[in-house]
Amino acid sequence: MKVSPRRTALAVLAAAASVVLASCTVPVAGVAMAATSGTGPTGLDRYYTQQFDWGPCTPFAGDDAQRTAFAAPGLDCATMTVPLDYSAPDGRVAEIAVLRHRTTAAEKVGSLVVNPGGPGGSGISLAAQFGAAQADGPFDVVGFDPRGVGASTPAIDCVSDREIDEQRADSDIDTSPAGVAHIEEENRRVAAQCVERSGGADVIAHSGTRDVARDMDVLRAALGEQKLTFLGYSYGTRIGSTYAELFPRNVRAMVLDGAIDPTQSSADSAVAQMEGFQKAFEAYAADCATKAGCPLGNDPAAATAAFQALARPLMEHPAPVRDSSRTLSFSDAVTAVIAALYNPASWPVLSTGLTELKAGDGTTLMGLADAYFARTTAGAYGNSQEALMVVNCADGGSTDDPQANAETARRANEVAPFQDSGIEVTAVHSTCSYLPVAPTTPHLPEVDGLPRTLVVSTTGDPSTPYQAGVTLAKALDARLLTFEGTQHTVALQGNACVDGIVGLYLVNLTLPAADVRCTAATS
Repeated sequence: MKVSPRRTALAVLAAAASVVLASCTVPVAGVAMAATSGTGPTGLDRYYTQQFDWGPCTPFAGDDAQRTAFAAPGLDCATMTVPLDYSAPDGRVAEIAVLRHRTTAAEKVGSLVVNPGGPGGSGISLAAQFGAAQADGPFDVVGFDPRGVGASTPAIDCVSDREIDEQRADSDIDTSPAGVAHIEEENRRVAAQCVERSGGADVIAHSGTRDVARDMDVLRAALGEQKLTFLGYSYGTRIGSTYAELFPRNVRAMVLDGAIDPTQSSADSAVAQMEGFQKAFEAYAADCATKAGCPLGNDPAAATAAFQALARPLMEHPAPVRDSSRTLSFSDAVTAVIAALYNPASWPVLSTGLTELKAGDGTTLMGLADAYFARTTAGAYGNSQEALMVVNCADGGSTDDPQANAETARRANEVAPFQDSGIEVTAVHSTCSYLPVAPTTPHLPEVDGLPRTLVVSTTGDPSTPYQAGVTLAKALDARLLTFEGTQHTVALQGNACVDGIVGLYLVNLTLPAADVRCTAATS
């Protein structure tokens, strides 16, 4: 769901590149990539000098949609070997799935590594999508499934498909001591299953972003690139900023769109994110109110209460779903709304779903929630949500203090009342409390030697607030591109102003003027 807005309108980079390359018969200094990357850090040479055995991509597919996408021409896939623990390079290894779409351009700048976010998003899927639109662009488009994710192994695995369905259907409304004890026991059980089913405590312990960023430097070298060119969305900005801190002198160009504030605690980040979704909900409600038959009514100020009146009864009486034994829970109704708030293009579908819910039908909203969770029609899930949980835990996603966790939930309800169940918030140990991780501490990254990079931030981004982009740009001494709109990420999604700036920077390292802004009207 988080990558769907980028499945169209990706041709601008290729167009921008054709203009740049046509006007420069000799590549700009620093643009052309060297054929080899040299050796790696001490003890890691065998990883940094590995050669990819490129082959068909369909064996890497996890579902029918990927099988179709990965059968497209121009795609190569391979596995990259990295140490599970970089402090023990002779120990266990992980195998990272890599997909490359070869450009057909006569002049090539190099490899553009992309990441869709998450955590848990599939980089190989995004690269296949990008590559199809950029076939004659200046880059080989390369994506990788971060360690533990998708086709990479060992894969993070915590719950079965049936257990995910059961979790989604369970509203957990029992706030008695016995109910709290039940929730904590479930969290403890899921954490134990994560360790067992994922291949051991060391897999979970080394699932965080710092290890992913180190993997990306191995990828850079294995691709034969002296410098990395990277485009990261949402959580991909955390990968990018972490890489910039670890390997600042190995960066050629970096676009970070939908930024995560590296200095913000997980609690403050979660609250800021929910505040963003509330603002997006209010923008949707204002738009809906101008249309006949708006399911939330024609008073935007009353929309939150109207949604609560529709959704809260689902805790006791879930709504049926057509042609299915499944029912729509309160949590799935909230998930459906959040999924639709990522991009205004989904607002009409949300209105349809809410109109159906008023009539007691949960079908369309369940479809939105299923898409968010990447559930197939056969009832299968990938591991994106399990990876999201584990990686966020490893990156500092919770505390061992149940009271602090409860306070975060209360703050989230205050800033985002549309998703407040109305049930008393209880203090419980989260699943993170029981996982074998040593969370990283939020901090200002030190990036001495990093070239000037580009951060893109959207004023009405519901998932990654605008201010986070401002903070990240300042932390990296990057140029900030502001997009005035209400959506999650915008680069290479069809806005001519944004895409022209991003394209010229990626291809020719030309940065925009300070404080540059784009709007939807510039599309």
